[in-house]
Amino acid sequence: MKNVKHEREGAAGPSQRQLRVGEAVRHALAEALARGETHQPELDGVFVTIPEVRMSPDLKVATVLVMPLGGLNVAASMAALDHARPRLKGLVGRKAGLRFAPDIRFRLDTRYEDDERVDDLLQEPEVARDLHKDDKAGTGGDER
Repeated sequence: MKNVKHEREGAAGPSQRQLRVGEAVRHALAEALARGETHQPELDGVFVTIPEVRMSPDLKVATVLVMPLGGLNVAASMAALDHARPRLKGLVGRKAGLRFAPDIRFRLDTRYEDDERVDDLLQEPEVARDLHKDDKAGTGGDER
């Protein structure tokens, strides 16, 4: 039997396995953070939202998108999470039932700010004018 390498990850997005393991890692991390199992005083009383975990194709790296609730003390929270990585890696391996615990990389989730920025750009007069020009051109008729 030939060794066939699937290249689904690049073109079609993550595989079902990546999604399933990412969700298991997300739940394990959320539980550990909610219970205060990090032993990081900087994280006491700080609620951290974990909207998504992206797994590498080989499942060795978990990129964890996080946002401290309310966007407060972001720098201190990110530093505390980075400091707690080794402990969290061990906890995730046990709680998620994985044979090998993935390396965890925390990244600030900026999707909501990015969406707001795009919305603001679409409201600018120059952009709105160009958008309406395309709408008028698409009607095929002369509008007066």
